[in-house]
Amino acid sequence: MILLDASEVDVELKKVIANVSKDKNLDKAVIIDALEQAVVHAARRNYGPTADLEAHYDEEKDEIELFQFRTVVEKVEDVAMQISLPESQKLDPEALIGDSLGIKIDTSQFGRIAAQSAKQIIVQKVRDAERAQVYEEFKGRVGEILSGHVRRFERNDIIIDLGWAEAIAPVKEQMPTERYRPKDRIQGYVLEVKRASRGPQIVISRAHPGFLIKLFEQVVTEIYDGVVTIESAARDPGYRSKIAVYSRDSSVDPVGACVGLKGARVQSVVSELNGEKIDIVLWDKDPARLVCNGLAPAVVSKVIVDEKNHSMEVIVAEDQLSLAIGKRGQNVRLAAQLTGWRLDIKSEAKLEEQFAAAKEIIANIPGLGGMRAEILVREGIKLPSDIANLNPRSLMRLLNLDQEASEAIIESAKTVEDVVIPVEKIVPEVRGGEEDILSNAVADPSMPVAPEIAEDLARNDRIAVFTKLGGVGQATAHALADAGYGTIGDVIADSVEEVAQKTGLSIGIARTVQMAADRYLQAELDE
Repeated sequence: MILLDASEVDVELKKVIANVSKDKNLDKAVIIDALEQAVVHAARRNYGPTADLEAHYDEEKDEIELFQFRTVVEKVEDVAMQISLPESQKLDPEALIGDSLGIKIDTSQFGRIAAQSAKQIIVQKVRDAERAQVYEEFKGRVGEILSGHVRRFERNDIIIDLGWAEAIAPVKEQMPTERYRPKDRIQGYVLEVKRASRGPQIVISRAHPGFLIKLFEQVVTEIYDGVVTIESAARDPGYRSKIAVYSRDSSVDPVGACVGLKGARVQSVVSELNGEKIDIVLWDKDPARLVCNGLAPAVVSKVIVDEKNHSMEVIVAEDQLSLAIGKRGQNVRLAAQLTGWRLDIKSEAKLEEQFAAAKEIIANIPGLGGMRAEILVREGIKLPSDIANLNPRSLMRLLNLDQEASEAIIESAKTVEDVVIPVEKIVPEVRGGEEDILSNAVADPSMPVAPEIAEDLARNDRIAVFTKLGGVGQATAHALADAGYGTIGDVIADSVEEVAQKTGLSIGIARTVQMAADRYLQAELDE
């Protein structure tokens, strides 16, 4: 086969096939198939699109032979597909009507244009084969860590050179605390490998929790051996992470194994993550205990579990409140991601105030006094509607009543409307010993207030505004207030990305907050 004019170069196909196969790391059969298809394509320029053409590489002759197959007929109607009997018998004396005759074609007649077209096909086929090979190589490596060098930047995405393939680190999968330059070394977690119009796309992430888990697998032999397992992980990429670990061997301390001697193991992971703080906590099959561990370093006083809504009220002492919530709600947000439960952090004083308010409401139901109301409140029954929905037997068991008295109380509860406790009756969450001053300030707005106390009052007012939104907990409300948002309208005025950036919340949570704000304002307009 001649791909170029004879005057340009005398090509030895064996060498071409061997060199391309070696350079591109492709099977020789792929190269040969590309060459055969290129010859057929070039021939169609001369013989038409309907011609029945076949090409075969003859290794002994080191050439690609091209054949045109034509059917032997009495009367020729289509020259490209048919041949007359007399003409066919010149080529093969034994030819008969209906036979298919393969006629060898001289490929040197195609010329420069056909040859150039054939070369383009070969290049494209080789490129397609390379892409297919890259996809097959990497599709099974999802979840692994790959290392490469920064090649270039496309917008804010990083293109990574892996050697004989390229990967991409989208901006949302990068750590906001890191900056890279071309030729810098970079490691990442293979998030997915997908087919694209320009070839397979290998998506790398440094922000995914899986990256953190894989780094620990590399440095902690007990995890690699399966003795210690990382049951869950949560990350605020670049700033702080939490992992919950468990040991299958009672003699092995999972937390100690991950920390290492003098913190060597965890420090190597921290270094790779550019200083990201890592909390290692003990995993527990009891969700309440796991939540307590996940909120470390804060000490939890009590946990109230709501299985129906898959949420927990976490009660902490006054001096532990800010520690449990963390800066911009970071600690409680990571604990919620780690455990999979919705968490609402409350101080002991606030809980007692809410209990007292609920007790006052329930005690007014005929048949219930202060003592019985306190028993019900401590059991999680805080509204008249909760009592109205109770089974008489349950109320009998809780309060040691007879059937008639229980039914009478339930009927009375149905006539009493639920009362929402006003925000100003809840003891504000404050720091240090400012409780009395703040309480007086709430009771008497005309009383002079120090600037720092006024700031706390304003902040608590903002928090109260955001807790009205459905699905917004204390931690998220704190983050919005700390970011300077004063009204629900302020939150909607910004984009989702701006809300996330100002508050430190994830994009998903910021979007949920804006949707809740939209619903709230729409409901007010409808009223």
